[in-house]
Amino acid sequence: MTDTTVTSQLDQLKQFTTVVADTGDFQTIKEFAPQDATTNPTLILKAVEKDEYASLADKAVAACRDSGLSGQALVDAVANELLVLFGIEILNIIPGRVSTEVDARLSYDTEGTIAKAREIIELYRSKGIDSDRVLIKIASTWEGINAAKELEKEGIHCNLTLLFSLAQAVHCAESGITLISPFVGRIMDWFKAKTGQEYVPQEDPGVLSVQGIYNYYKKFGYKTEVMGASFRNKGEIVELAGCDLLTISPGLLSELQSSSDPVEQKLSVESAQAMNIERIEITEKSFRWMMSEDAMATEKTAEGIRNFAVDIRKLETMIQGLTA
Repeated sequence: MTDTTVTSQLDQLKQFTTVVADTGDFQTIKEFAPQDATTNPTLILKAVEKDEYASLADKAVAACRDSGLSGQALVDAVANELLVLFGIEILNIIPGRVSTEVDARLSYDTEGTIAKAREIIELYRSKGIDSDRVLIKIASTWEGINAAKELEKEGIHCNLTLLFSLAQAVHCAESGITLISPFVGRIMDWFKAKTGQEYVPQEDPGVLSVQGIYNYYKKFGYKTEVMGASFRNKGEIVELAGCDLLTISPGLLSELQSSSDPVEQKLSVESAQAMNIERIEITEKSFRWMMSEDAMATEKTAEGIRNFAVDIRKLETMIQGLTA
């Protein structure tokens, strides 16, 4: 009897790579059964604007109403509560970890980032969540990476986001960071805008960047995990099959689920270790110079921070309305 079972691209991908859902939508997470999930202020904002998640915002306000806080301090407390409540709902669905983001406005403030990360982790712990199931998301600035280095020493695991360059990636690895999220689509967006070119997945500058970071890490035995992020099409995802993790939006998860085209492993530890790769020494001076020389990484990091900050302010405005 012939086996007519068709394996989706998503299921094939899961054989090589840990799949992570890039969403705050609980139904989507249930549908695609990822190992982990990531959130950010933009995703949380989109979620709480939906009727089915409005109750979480009300619950966050109720939890802080008797705190004695007022003004911005109350808004901050409710925002923390809301992020953690979302995280817990997600952890009730997935077997792995959830990423919760620190306020992007702290991206150039090492001590402020450390303090905010501790607040978030303590809030999770107070609700019975093991901190090993939480990754604190921090922007990959010099200050952000240094904050994450200190947090990792305390046993607080970090996910360094808005990462666009090897300089950022190497500093993360040498700082003992748990996981990085190098962006793919935003890199391609930048190059497409500059050159007017269309890129096939095999030549996509974002794909090539993540491949380079992955190969560097595996060549030199770094423990930091690489999670490709920010995809524009499923071709980019398929070209990174074998990467430690890939965080994928609901739309692209659906496309992968609907396709049965073959997926081949593109990245492996063995192939990386066989490569001739030059080691890079990172100091603050060399980091800042390499970033200065890389217009794309400089512009996209700053732009990402600005955009997340805009959505944090929108979230705060919503919270102010609920606490008035």
